Amino acid sequence: MKRLHGYIFLSLLAFVATVMSSCRSAKLSEADAAFERGEYFDAQKIYRQVYNRLDSRKDRQRRGEVAFAMARCYTKLNMADRAAAACQNAIRYGYPDSTIYLMLGRALQATGKYQQAIEAYDDFMRYRPESRLAEEGIRGCRMAIGAKERGATRYVVRNMKTLNTRRADYAPMFAGTDFDRLYITSTSEKASGQKVSGITGMKNGDIFVSRKDERGQWQRPEAAKGEINSDADEGIVSFSPDGQTMYLTRAPRSESHDTSVEIMTSRRTDAAWSAPQPFPIGTDTLSAIGHPSVSRDGNWLYFASDRPGGFGGLDIWRISLTEPGAMPHNLGPQINTEGNESFPFSRSDSLLYFASDGHPGFGGLDIFKATLNSTGDYWSVDNMGMPVNSRGDDFGITFGPGESGFLSSNRDDARGHDHIYSFELPDLRIFISGRVMDRDEEPVAGAVIRIVGDDGTNQKETSRDNGSFRFRLDRGVRYVMKAGAPGYLNLKQEFTSDAAEEDAEYAVDFILTALNKPQVAENIFYDFDKATLRPESRTALDEIVQILRDNPYITMEMASHTDRKGSEEYNMKLSERRARSVVDYLIKAGIEEERLSPKGYGKSRPKTVTKKIAREYPQFPEGTSLTEEYILTLSPADREAADQINRRTEFLVKVKE
Repeated sequence: MKRLHGYIFLSLLAFVATVMSSCRSAKLSEADAAFERGEYFDAQKIYRQVYNRLDSRKDRQRRGEVAFAMARCYTKLNMADRAAAACQNAIRYGYPDSTIYLMLGRALQATGKYQQAIEAYDDFMRYRPESRLAEEGIRGCRMAIGAKERGATRYVVRNMKTLNTRRADYAPMFAGTDFDRLYITSTSEKASGQKVSGITGMKNGDIFVSRKDERGQWQRPEAAKGEINSDADEGIVSFSPDGQTMYLTRAPRSESHDTSVEIMTSRRTDAAWSAPQPFPIGTDTLSAIGHPSVSRDGNWLYFASDRPGGFGGLDIWRISLTEPGAMPHNLGPQINTEGNESFPFSRSDSLLYFASDGHPGFGGLDIFKATLNSTGDYWSVDNMGMPVNSRGDDFGITFGPGESGFLSSNRDDARGHDHIYSFELPDLRIFISGRVMDRDEEPVAGAVIRIVGDDGTNQKETSRDNGSFRFRLDRGVRYVMKAGAPGYLNLKQEFTSDAAEEDAEYAVDFILTALNKPQVAENIFYDFDKATLRPESRTALDEIVQILRDNPYITMEMASHTDRKGSEEYNMKLSERRARSVVDYLIKAGIEEERLSPKGYGKSRPKTVTKKIAREYPQFPEGTSLTEEYILTLSPADREAADQINRRTEFLVKVKE
């Protein structure tokens, strides 16, 4: 049955074949009759025979007409490459109907030849400038070209080889809420019918079911038990919330009338299904109706139909299952187009998925997500993007737990056969990590880091022995982070995660200030031999201001040290003036004077080499005191480096008594 459950609904394009004396007119009539019955596979074989017998010079017009007929057959059979070639042949032989350019554009789009497809749509719009289908086709091609440049969405799509056969397998649907039974439609050799369908060239579809084993692995599908399958074309199922009623599509075949489509119901008894019974929808008995989808609450049945009152081709409708005699309701122009909308899947009252070739897409049928606004009067429709959609036909989506499930697609199958694919939207992996260290860049183990988000999240972690920590975040959230440890001042930082839908790893380090331990204030500079602060010192000084503001319960001694050069008296006075300059800057920035004390030490306290200093100056071993006696043993270059280390401003933090 394949997707012809949908395409069968289309009004057949008028085609009157010219009686051709140079070929077998009976054959052409036979092909036309097969096409009118919906037997596209049989029709294309006969048209091809007729086409090959026509003389390419004498019968150009007739060749164009038959090529057009072949193109229609290949379009119905989802053989986009063959459809495009047949359209090009029809144009080459002067086929006069401008519709051929629209068909060519769609076929080229379905093969991923987007620029050529745009040119074909443009050719069609010279005849039909108001065509919405052509406009949407061009938009879809440009969207596809842009998507290739931007890249795919985060969805992961995989071919479910366990569920697929060499034939067509499609329209997956879960039964029940345990998500351990999956029903599909298949035209495999195991299908019950014996006759090959003239519609598809395969056996008619049957309903199969796959189950998970004890390890959670899907098993090979087996035919559904009971009286559900027959020689007719069955498939595309949905279930009532209790799982006891199946709604299915059946396409009965009779020699006395053309193939049509209708919705049936079947009841489950134990593990077997009863013989399907017709499910009447309104009073219209002439239109084709299929693709049932029961809402999660069981109140509505969504379906696809070409019944009167639609917008063209197939439309999505719904009907109440709780009101006897209710009439169907068309979902309106935000959902439905001049093209075909089919394979609805109702996920909630305000969330509907469906397939369409009328909305802008990547080629053939694409899967769309429709969201109903809070007032219930407008659907916003979004293409699900690659790789959920492809240049081929993508349709028949169903969701299991979370953002995962199965869909149908004929991507990468030259025969146009459909197969089952799984899809999953992996959780975003957004982390923030870093280290907690002191000002000498030594790790602070056991520090407590808290992170609070404006989304209400509150996380806590303790730094490891190397000072490291890591948190998982959500995107687009503003966080306040705080780190603290015994013997250190707390430190707060703010951070906002990116709203982009992509994995990310952010880094932030906490440099904690120790209590009762001198800390070097980096990047505080003075003019030579003076106590005047240079402008580039402001950044470091403002950091100290912030520490004092964030910790109003502390006092701070600002200490200045000089190198060994000059007399002790001179260096002591110079260091005192420099310490006073720093305190004056802090007071001017708003810090209370009683919390600050300047202290000059001159050259009386040479610096002891820390791990941080040893990393920057490996010529000085860690733990070495840079005394004048030691410095005099060094080379001139190393003496200058040691003097530079000794020239420093430090601060000592104490808690108020």
